[in-house]
Amino acid sequence: MCTEWQRFLDSFSRLGKRAVGLERIRALLDALGSVQERLRFIHVTGTNGKGSICEMLSEVFIRSGCKTGLFTSPYIIEYNDRIRINGENIPDDELERLMPKIKSAVKKSGYENDFSQFEITQALAFCYFAEQECDVVILEAGLGGLLDSTNVIDNNICSVIGSVALDHMAVLGDSLEEIAFQKAGIIKSGCPCVLSPGNDPKVIEVFKKAAEEKGSRLYIPDMRRVKMTGEGNEFYFDGFEEYKGEYRPKMTGTHQVRNALSVIYACSIAGVSASAVREGIERAFIPGRTQILSGEPLIILDGGHNPDAGRALSEVLRSHGGGFTAVIGMSGDKNIGEYLSVIAPWVERVICVDDFSERALDREKLCELVMQTGKKAEVCGSVDEALDIVRAAGKAVICGSLFLVSDVLKKVDTTGIA
Repeated sequence: MCTEWQRFLDSFSRLGKRAVGLERIRALLDALGSVQERLRFIHVTGTNGKGSICEMLSEVFIRSGCKTGLFTSPYIIEYNDRIRINGENIPDDELERLMPKIKSAVKKSGYENDFSQFEITQALAFCYFAEQECDVVILEAGLGGLLDSTNVIDNNICSVIGSVALDHMAVLGDSLEEIAFQKAGIIKSGCPCVLSPGNDPKVIEVFKKAAEEKGSRLYIPDMRRVKMTGEGNEFYFDGFEEYKGEYRPKMTGTHQVRNALSVIYACSIAGVSASAVREGIERAFIPGRTQILSGEPLIILDGGHNPDAGRALSEVLRSHGGGFTAVIGMSGDKNIGEYLSVIAPWVERVICVDDFSERALDREKLCELVMQTGKKAEVCGSVDEALDIVRAAGKAVICGSLFLVSDVLKKVDTTGIA
């Protein structure tokens, strides 16, 4: 990542001044010539699953012949992977080139000291996508939906919402209904919306009401149209005539079948060919999403950090017979106790680390929480030391914070894992 851009980005706080509306991001984009109006979007939110849904959609539209922009957060390997066109990260020299334009717009906006790093990144991404004349942009919301800065868009093909669960409660609300209300805020008037299957009935009711008020047709994929076939995630979809057939998601876990089904429904709305949908779902992959780092010994890497993501991971661990050695690191603002209780039945030994991020929960405190689940826990001085233990284990999972996942992937890239 270019040094000048990093310095400029670091001059803003991570969260920015708390937003009570979209005026701030509108002012910034107005100063940039309302570049978002030159783009078409598929807008994606949810507590879990939105990253995987975005990746699948991006791969699908690339294979349909569209020049496809993808905006996601947070980054996994490097900052640039948040902004991609046809699967290629934005180059450092493009960040450098666009920086003066963003700087000027910030000054003109009237909110110079209020912006978050997310908003600055989003503005640059929109400029880049517009200049490169993308046919479609897959846009992942940052936090929530209603007041998220990505909700400034109007030209939306459809909205897609993944699994909705309790997370970021300090910002989004204390109940499922309150969080669902925020997520439902991305529904646009007259614009179709897809809500992933398997959501709580309370969540479904919130979305039904929001869709009715906006005159939006709500689609909730029917899992009864899915029959698991073969091994892994292979399934047969017996739904819309054009899209019937076998699908083989590359990403593991039954939750990815639900994500794939949401993508099929969204693509039926957009009119994408069935062949592009099938190939895109089969090729989509995100590092650190129940990723198999090694088959022998079995080593799984997963960056799900809330109880709902923990349940998805536990399904994968259960499918491999449990008995895992687990390396865990968590950010301190998560529902750690419930997350640990969900995965505890499938692990035997837990190793706690905290050197991967300044936001990490102290490893001694994490150990205490692990032991409350009835599992043995021990601290490890570093992620490097933990990786040595993992290599010697029969089967292992490295899980928790996305910051931990990012750190591991950088180390694995240079040293290998097995």
